[in-house]
Amino acid sequence: MNAKANTTTNTAILTCGSIVREVIALRDRHGWPADVWALPAQLHGTPRKIPAAVEKRLAELRERYEHVVLAYGDCGTSGELDEVLARIGVQRVPGLHCYEMFSDGAFEDILHEELGTYFFTDFMVRQFDTVLVRGLGLDRYPELRDVYFKGYKRVIYFAQDLTEEMRSKAEAAAARIGLPLEIRELGMGALEPRLVALMEQIGAS
Repeated sequence: MNAKANTTTNTAILTCGSIVREVIALRDRHGWPADVWALPAQLHGTPRKIPAAVEKRLAELRERYEHVVLAYGDCGTSGELDEVLARIGVQRVPGLHCYEMFSDGAFEDILHEELGTYFFTDFMVRQFDTVLVRGLGLDRYPELRDVYFKGYKRVIYFAQDLTEEMRSKAEAAAARIGLPLEIRELGMGALEPRLVALMEQIGAS
């Protein structure tokens, strides 16, 4: 997937489909002459496949671009992604996953406060029906809701771009899985300064 390519650039940012909108927004906000490419967000369901998928796409991009960076968390690869990046010489933004990035370092504190916390981001709110309802089969077997979510006590929505429409969708989504909703309007959180620092390292302007 290529998002808003600029064919004159020598820089590419590879990211996850779950945060591609935010990465494009940051690219545009800071005026980086970079193409943004994304891998499918569905890879989060099989984190062991992420390193190989990232390596394959990076190999393709490095044939076309002088500079390639990765806007991706570890995302459950247990360090395997960083091992791949160290071997091929590509840098990524630091972070465990998008929830940690958007929470600006507060993710662990939130879990310590209530371990049974489920998280939404803008992507999860927009794709709720696809990722959760149909993805988990709740449209066909609604009784599975109590099986999947019995260990959760609440939903915290890390909102990047909170509108009334997104608020309504988040409220409906939380109600669908039977959990109370708390909204924290955090914007880009730590993703922005981390990606800015990475782009400065490669001389993007």
